[in-house]
Amino acid sequence: MSNPKNEWPLWEVFVRSKAGLDHKHCGSLHAADAPMAIQMARDVYTRRQEGTSIWVVRSGQIVASDPTEKGSLFDPADDKVYRHPTFYELPDELNHM
Repeated sequence: MSNPKNEWPLWEVFVRSKAGLDHKHCGSLHAADAPMAIQMARDVYTRRQEGTSIWVVRSGQIVASDPTEKGSLFDPADDKVYRHPTFYELPDELNHM
């Protein structure tokens, strides 16, 4: 059985595979510090040079909303229909929107 005091902190890894695309969460790893986490993330989560950027965040630093509060958190956006792009016609050349 491992001793938590002797374990390195847990880091969440996000990789951007192509310029212009979002970073995607690809996994977690244990590392002593941020530079080591970046190096290990590169070795573990990127192959054949497909990555362009890596983010690492200590798991303990991530703050998330409570899924049970989804209604009260997201419902207020329903009354702002102008924020949805349903009123605009886009040219066919814009195929990524």
